[in-house]
Amino acid sequence: MMSKDMIRTYEMNNGEKAFSPFSAAEMDSRQNKLRAIMAERQIDACLFTSYHNICYFSGFVYCYFGRKYGFLVTESEATTIAAGIDGGQPWRRTHGDTLIYTDWRRDNYFFALQQLLNKPNASVKRIGIEFDHVSLDLKKQLEDALPGVELVDIAFDAMAQRTIKSAEEHALIREGARVGDIGGQAVYDAVQAGVREHEVAIASTNAMIREIAKSFPAVELMDTWTWFQSGINTDGAHNPVTNKLVEAGDILSLNCFPMIFGYYTALERTLFCEHVSDEALRLWEINVEVHEAGLELIKPGARCCDIASTLNEIYRSHDLLQYRSFGYGHSFGVLSHYYGREASVELREDVETVLEPGMVVSMEPMIMLPDGLPGAGGYREHDILIVGENGAENITKFPYGPEHNIVPKR
Repeated sequence: MMSKDMIRTYEMNNGEKAFSPFSAAEMDSRQNKLRAIMAERQIDACLFTSYHNICYFSGFVYCYFGRKYGFLVTESEATTIAAGIDGGQPWRRTHGDTLIYTDWRRDNYFFALQQLLNKPNASVKRIGIEFDHVSLDLKKQLEDALPGVELVDIAFDAMAQRTIKSAEEHALIREGARVGDIGGQAVYDAVQAGVREHEVAIASTNAMIREIAKSFPAVELMDTWTWFQSGINTDGAHNPVTNKLVEAGDILSLNCFPMIFGYYTALERTLFCEHVSDEALRLWEINVEVHEAGLELIKPGARCCDIASTLNEIYRSHDLLQYRSFGYGHSFGVLSHYYGREASVELREDVETVLEPGMVVSMEPMIMLPDGLPGAGGYREHDILIVGENGAENITKFPYGPEHNIVPKR
């Protein structure tokens, strides 16, 4: 039998609520907009399990490590369900309440969920979950824990809500773009022939972390990183940093990613170490041409697929379309390389979403020529734009192109 002191759930409201870049009114607005969707769809509660939605609606970024987390939103309450290993940190970060479950029994997460739903006079018949995040195992466990309850998909509606950013979100994203520019300068300053990729990345990441720490009265310093690649390693947008030595004439890929309160921003640039060949210069200039054309196309009313199709024609005119490796840009906000993303706002041929004021999107054309071809390597520029009522504002300030980013011999 379980000992009386081996409790299944408890509250750990330890300390005071932590600093947030978002006001209480901002967080209430997010939760209340969700409740309006719930009312329209006759959903009694929503259980979010993904990093991005838990962070967006609560302010808390969890550390998975083999444990389940959730954020339960009902008509009147909003509660994080977290594991005891995290102490009071989930409560300090949550805009709302927090219920902690213990490890003493395998089903305590579901017991916590039942405890929150089985309130007096409560009648829960339909619960929204994220079909694009919940595994088959978790779905079966939820069905067993909540007999007679219908599980419906809330993922798309939540994503649609997240794609339109508030003024407070814009302010934080601007700050992230500013920090990314600082990381980019640190990369530029650290690059020289004979330096290893990881040393350049360390210099950039450290510069961004220090700037984030300096810029907020209190902040969790987690998940900021840099991908810096050289030579053949530039062929993929998400290739890991290695200990490869940078060589004179190498094509270089700068990728700086500040993460601030769960919000991701990015700076990406093509550089060359000391000198660039004629063919590489030609390819680079073509990619800059596509980038600049794309910046002009981002505006309210533009369809994602139309932007992609227009830019395809520029590559096609140079016989380079076959070397394009992915879409031309994507939404920004609560997302990351492991959180997920807002797939409804991607600048691709198969996405018909119309850009609206408040959206934040990147322009990031990339071509990759395989090893053995003249000018081989991956070419990519990346700026972030906030879509307004009449156009779009580019909030990335780090310069791009051959005029600025051929790193001289030091």
